[in-house]
Amino acid sequence: MRLGLNIGFVFGGDDHLDHLRLVKEAERLGFAVTWAAEAYGSDAATLLTWIAAQTSTIDVGAAVFQIPARTPAMTAMTAATLDRLSNGRFRLGLGVSGPQVSEGWHGVRFGKPLARTREYVAIVNAAMRRETVSFEGDHFTLPLPDGPGKPLKLSIHPLRDHVPVYLAAVGPKNLELAGEIADGWLGILNDPAYLGEQLTHIRTGRETRHEGLDGFDVVASVPVMTGDDLQAAADPIRGYAALYIGGMGSREKNFYNALAVRMGYAEEAKRIQDLYLGKQHRDAMAAVPHGFIDSISLLGGKERMAEKLTAYAEAGATTVALTPFAPTVEQRIADLRTVAEALELAGVGD
Repeated sequence: MRLGLNIGFVFGGDDHLDHLRLVKEAERLGFAVTWAAEAYGSDAATLLTWIAAQTSTIDVGAAVFQIPARTPAMTAMTAATLDRLSNGRFRLGLGVSGPQVSEGWHGVRFGKPLARTREYVAIVNAAMRRETVSFEGDHFTLPLPDGPGKPLKLSIHPLRDHVPVYLAAVGPKNLELAGEIADGWLGILNDPAYLGEQLTHIRTGRETRHEGLDGFDVVASVPVMTGDDLQAAADPIRGYAALYIGGMGSREKNFYNALAVRMGYAEEAKRIQDLYLGKQHRDAMAAVPHGFIDSISLLGGKERMAEKLTAYAEAGATTVALTPFAPTVEQRIADLRTVAEALELAGVGD
């Protein structure tokens, strides 16, 4: 099992410099990859290009490029360019986002996300192989049949003819799709006790291509906070958990709320959502059970974290991508070092 680092977004000020400090420390510690996200603020491609230019060994990954934000051809162009500029260190994470962002920000209908993802990945992969791309699907048609367009081939030569593709997936059918068409899965709210259930769906997808999980990267995204007081260590993560369970989507369609329900927190998930959508954000944060936060996080000291890392490895995670929640960059760097020591103590590192 390898370690990764989630650096999230750029919000303004000097936070991008803090991100760079964290990535350079992660690279020094031997982390495999750093992941950057996007929602409706900073984009991932620009941040990853900037990071790649100032590092040499750590991979840079999109977690995720939003499918409604880019045509498949544009994603292939960006992936090929990043692969070339990073000397083969780019990983392409993709996700459909949610209805609010897809339709409210990008103006793209959210319907049939699985079918759109399947077609999208097929076009990206064909373009990256530098095929002359012609595609007829329900969601994408290249070239358009009633105009002057003609099939084209990617003009840049990426270092690799296949950049690893990861899908951000939450629901069972999307997990199956990840197993079928991707090289890895970007998970979230990952409890090692529930990871086996999720991997069952991914295995189903792998079976359609007559493959198992060998070589498939199972990336568990895990908040981290050191401290002897476990309750106090969990508190900074409450806002993150409440946002996803309560506010990331509408009452009718929130994939993360549905995930919490499947994980056994049905009543708690409903209460968190009711409070969050009622603008009672502090109460929603307080309503997140400590046990839930503890189950999806690395909390405490090195020895306790070593036990949890062992549990992730035994459950099938191949990468644990850390999201540090300490208030200062110095503390976040210290927490990365603690987890690296914990992985060595656990003896489950690659």
